Amino acid sequence: MGSAAVSGFLVGLGLIAAIGAQNAFVLRQGLRREHVGAVVLACGLSDALLMTAGVWGFGTLSNALPWLGGAMRLGGAAFLIVYGALRFRAALRGGEALLPSAATAAPLGRVLATCLLLTWANPHVYLDTLVLVGALSAQYAPYAGYFGLGAVVASFTFFTALGFGARLLAPVFARPRAWVVLEVVVGCTMWAVAAGLLLKG
Repeated sequence: MGSAAVSGFLVGLGLIAAIGAQNAFVLRQGLRREHVGAVVLACGLSDALLMTAGVWGFGTLSNALPWLGGAMRLGGAAFLIVYGALRFRAALRGGEALLPSAATAAPLGRVLATCLLLTWANPHVYLDTLVLVGALSAQYAPYAGYFGLGAVVASFTFFTALGFGARLLAPVFARPRAWVVLEVVVGCTMWAVAAGLLLKG
């Protein structure tokens, strides 16, 4: 039981920790100190729902709907390309416009909508949560649920640390140029993930 939970935690942490579109967005919101709690909760709950579905055997959905994977891949790539372009445009406007003290806070609804799109429009999240977590949890039967619980705890732990821990970098991002670099890195990350999705087609 305990071994299953610990293994689930380590697997979940390993899957989530890789830099990606969702993590880059959480980091950016944490640095801006803008709706961080809501963003962390949205990411954690999304992962919890998907991981739970994977543990309980719904990872076979893609087999039942062969077209779903391709549609998700193209839709996710399109969204990431647009969002990446917006980050490059923000960088071109200059760092002063990106500082939290200078920029107008985005509405909560818009931030959550972007967060959920970055999460649910990314086919990789289904591979990591539904397929991998679901398949690995089966190895710990009859304690598969504890494996899934460990993975869910890892997700909440990581996003909480990333979102609220980002403020520790505040001295670095007090300089406008640092925000320009961050936006460029986020934009490159979005486009790299989009390219990976398209090339897999």
